Amino acid sequence: MEYTRHTALMRMVGLGGVASEENERAKLWGRRFEGPMVLAAIWILIDWYLQSKGVSNAYTSFASDWLIWLLFMSELFVMLWLVDDRIKYLKQNWMSPLIVLGGLPVIWGVDTFYAGIIRTLRLALTIGIFLRVSKDTRDLLSRHNLGITLFICFIILVISGLLISGIDPAFETPLDGLWWAWVTVTTVGYGDLVPATTEGRIFGSLLILMGLAMFSMLTASFSVFFIEQDERELTQKEERNIERIEGLEKKLEKIENQLDQTLEALNKLAEQQSTDNSDNLKK
Repeated sequence: MEYTRHTALMRMVGLGGVASEENERAKLWGRRFEGPMVLAAIWILIDWYLQSKGVSNAYTSFASDWLIWLLFMSELFVMLWLVDDRIKYLKQNWMSPLIVLGGLPVIWGVDTFYAGIIRTLRLALTIGIFLRVSKDTRDLLSRHNLGITLFICFIILVISGLLISGIDPAFETPLDGLWWAWVTVTTVGYGDLVPATTEGRIFGSLLILMGLAMFSMLTASFSVFFIEQDERELTQKEERNIERIEGLEKKLEKIENQLDQTLEALNKLAEQQSTDNSDNLKK
């Protein structure tokens, strides 16, 4: 149910990807584009930061715009070439042609308000890219209710930050409490903010224990996830080997049947020749 809602959301924002009912080749290339798209999303953030700080020059910005545009265009045309239902793919991924067509003024160096909108849209698109390629993350969070557990831990962290700012005078604002709660639950302990009362220290001790339990659970979940990934690959290899063995068995059985038919035909031919020789001797 959660995956269905996630897929529907991605299709609505124009980042639906390859449909599950598409051919295997299209789905394979859809997965292959995930890595470059993530790298592009990271570079878009870096490029935005460099431009906002005035570090990048015109040549770097021009090269960056070209590379990003070529990547989006490559994905769009390759997937349109591979998918069976091109109309459906365009409906579910309407953001891609929008970026490709709208990016033309950017790569042509047209410094207009329209080009600025496309750059801003491309920056917002990075969130969608991370969400679209987050299948492994969703798989991990769905196991053993890990996603719900992390959400509950986050709620406890926020409540803890608000509570400590109310019970301990060392924390002047709720933001100080939230910062301390985050540092404490991750067991980092910068020491810039510390409880000054006994109640605050007891509360901090409980928060540290919760952080240890949470990270132990995360470590175990990650370990199980990677082990299951390896087991899945081994199972797939075993299934392929079994299919090959079954194919060889069928071929051997077919060869045996052909040999039996050949031997039977040879026996009949030998009997026929023997009968003919006997008839000739009698004559």
